[in-house]
Amino acid sequence: MSPRDTQPQPVSLPIDWAPDSWQAFQARQQPSYPDAAALADALAELRRLPPLVTSWEILSLKRQLAEAQEGKRFLLQGGDCAESFADCESGLVSNRLKVLLQMSLVLVHGMRLPVVRVGRFAGQYAKPRSADTETRDGVTLPSYRGDFINAPGFDETSRRPDPRRMIKGHARSAMTMNFVRALIDGGFADLHHPEYWELGWVGRSDLAAEYHRMVDAIGDSVRFMETLSGEEVHNLNRVDFFTSHEALLLPYEESMTREVPRQWGWFNLSTHFPWIGMRTAAADDAHVEYMRGIRNPIGIKVGPTVTPDKLLSLIDLLNPEDEPGRLTLIHRMGAGEVESKLPPLLEAVRREGRRVLWIADPMHGNTESTSNGYKTRRFANIRSELEQAFELHAASGTRLGGVHLELTGEDVTECLGGARELVEADLTRAYRSTVDPRLNYEQSLEIAMLIVRKHAQLAAPVR
Repeated sequence: MSPRDTQPQPVSLPIDWAPDSWQAFQARQQPSYPDAAALADALAELRRLPPLVTSWEILSLKRQLAEAQEGKRFLLQGGDCAESFADCESGLVSNRLKVLLQMSLVLVHGMRLPVVRVGRFAGQYAKPRSADTETRDGVTLPSYRGDFINAPGFDETSRRPDPRRMIKGHARSAMTMNFVRALIDGGFADLHHPEYWELGWVGRSDLAAEYHRMVDAIGDSVRFMETLSGEEVHNLNRVDFFTSHEALLLPYEESMTREVPRQWGWFNLSTHFPWIGMRTAAADDAHVEYMRGIRNPIGIKVGPTVTPDKLLSLIDLLNPEDEPGRLTLIHRMGAGEVESKLPPLLEAVRREGRRVLWIADPMHGNTESTSNGYKTRRFANIRSELEQAFELHAASGTRLGGVHLELTGEDVTECLGGARELVEADLTRAYRSTVDPRLNYEQSLEIAMLIVRKHAQLAAPVR
């Protein structure tokens, strides 16, 4: 038995860490603010503002992720590639929630497992960029880095980093979380009435009939249980729902890092589940230094250039005491590389007995540009990487415990293929993303059904 098979020792505060200790490390993907005094004023105001989440919500999520590590739950993490301030309106927020609830219903029904629902929103306002500047027609300006930092318009005023945008982003995040909580507490996610989760354009989907059969089956099951018991089944009128974002803009994350009464250590109270992107995940990066000290469960994107030694080093830094539920590894290799790049990582982590949750991001490794200038992803490649991921985990004796998806509840045309077989010409019809292409409702539901079928296939006994 490996030493890591034993119960971990009580977790303690990391040595030589403070919320601002990241400032002694190289901080990549950060904006250059032209006015230091304005930045200091904005951060001081943020430190006085109320937190967006609570420590007990964070610890509840960590417990659920620990159960997902053991195969007792499945993580569904999804939402926008980058939120915009303009999209903080009730219809868009409720549609994002609806599509995640519908996907989770499909997963619960098909996998017979509780689903951990994590929305990639209420704070996903900053995005890494490949270059610091962008040039158009001989004019060079700072790259658009998300609404937390600047605006997408291509002019000097729009692209100038403005620290007051962090205050606005905090307010938009609070509004989004407040609305989602109100919807869920008010019975929006009531399993007695999953038909309420419909989207306005669902009726045109080729998958609608299959989904409605699931809804009817669940409704029948609920009514049957209540008939037997003679009373209403409890806890079916609401669900747990958590939020996540990439912890990219470190001054903002530091300002939202707090100590709380009756708990030890520090919590990032801007989100339940922050993660580190692939561009900022080196062991000596400021983002890794910041994340190693907070008590939140955290994720880290793992790309095709990561070696087993580098990954094990990151695990040692971010979860040195092997705490259950602490660390989620989000692999994103691309359909053409996952077969060769993922198995050595799975084997290294399995061999060392590290306690992690593996989930697949089949989106980011499959981005391409079309002949008509759109950034897109082919549904066939997304599907292929996800199917391969399930098979590779099964072959390695590890477990794929969730998915991380960029999706929306809107009728967008940003990813090619899927149920309606979108082609390049369709992209011009409803391409709304300012950064990366997202799955629309039909494509998202198709992914959920694919997961169910693949899970059933791998779980079936060999004859």
